[in-house]
Amino acid sequence: MIRDAETLEAFLAQITRFVDETLIPREDEVAESDRVPPEVIGAMRQLGLFGMSIPEAYGGLGLTMEEEVLAAFALGRTSPAFRSLIGTNNGIGSQGIVIDGTPAQKERWLPRLATGEVVGSFALTEPDSGSDAASLKTSARRTPDGWVLNGTKRYITNAPHAGLFTVFARSDAAKKGAAGVSAFLVPAGTPGLRLGKPDRKMGQRGAHTCDVIFDECHVPDDALLGGRECEGFRTAMKVLDRGRLHISAVCVGVATRLIDEALRYAMDREQFGQPIAEFQLVQAMLADSRTEALAGRSMVLETARRKDGGANVATDAACCKLFCSEMVGRVADRAVQIHGGAGYMQDYAVERFYRDVRLFRIYEGTSQIQQLVIARNMIREAKG
Repeated sequence: MIRDAETLEAFLAQITRFVDETLIPREDEVAESDRVPPEVIGAMRQLGLFGMSIPEAYGGLGLTMEEEVLAAFALGRTSPAFRSLIGTNNGIGSQGIVIDGTPAQKERWLPRLATGEVVGSFALTEPDSGSDAASLKTSARRTPDGWVLNGTKRYITNAPHAGLFTVFARSDAAKKGAAGVSAFLVPAGTPGLRLGKPDRKMGQRGAHTCDVIFDECHVPDDALLGGRECEGFRTAMKVLDRGRLHISAVCVGVATRLIDEALRYAMDREQFGQPIAEFQLVQAMLADSRTEALAGRSMVLETARRKDGGANVATDAACCKLFCSEMVGRVADRAVQIHGGAGYMQDYAVERFYRDVRLFRIYEGTSQIQQLVIARNMIREAKG
């Protein structure tokens, strides 16, 4: 749902200029240094990118789902490292507080997340608990004045920079699976919380993850998200639709960039006395990529609009995540193929994107988990 078309158009144009004039020219620098420059982070804060999905009452832009995916289409045209830095503040790092936080928790954290003063992080995955998140082992033991957390979280996005961790821990050992899980808001620097060394990843350099270790980490009573015990997993599930749609939109944005790169190269590169763009087999790869990107864009926009309208889009959001993350992988593969030997060289952006996009099929729920979600929901609906 677009509330003010003129204002949104100006905002999207501002993002597009920022991507074209500031972010794309610095992609190689970020990849080589494995860091987003502080001045770029400052510019992202000024544009309000850290608070796109946070309500205006707390200093954010309060974008609707449709407005947010349109912004993600634009941001997706550059290195995923830039988007990753703001992603948790707009998605899983803030939305649990927006949806289920107490008034005091909202007042304390949302304004700081919206400005980027605090970077949020979502600590759910563990060494032995990934897709099966309900089997997590991190424990929360009640004390007279709060809780004590013990356990290790793995591959936690933005953990090296985070000022706030939303931590999922088993607070009731007697309840099996998801039923015994609670969520806690744990500030960085809390005694008993420490970070592992940054992970060395296949791609997405500049976007950082690491282990988060809790060793007798004491937090007060008011750290319990929403003030309600054993509601953590339900909170996590509530934020998934928005997160899946956001990532799907980013995949569409990356696919758009890859198609632009492939088309430009095909029109410039000559073989057998003519541009390779004139060869039908190259045209077929370009056409397939354009078609799939349009399909992804259309399904994301439609699902976002339905979500804004109040519909339950859990199945369709999973469909978007499954299709778009797989689609951008195919588009990246074709872009490398069109570049030929040059596509395997780091001198060309498609080589970096080829590695970067592989992660989209894994986080925010693997493709296989999306298939299970979709099929199970179909069966449940058919049974009535």
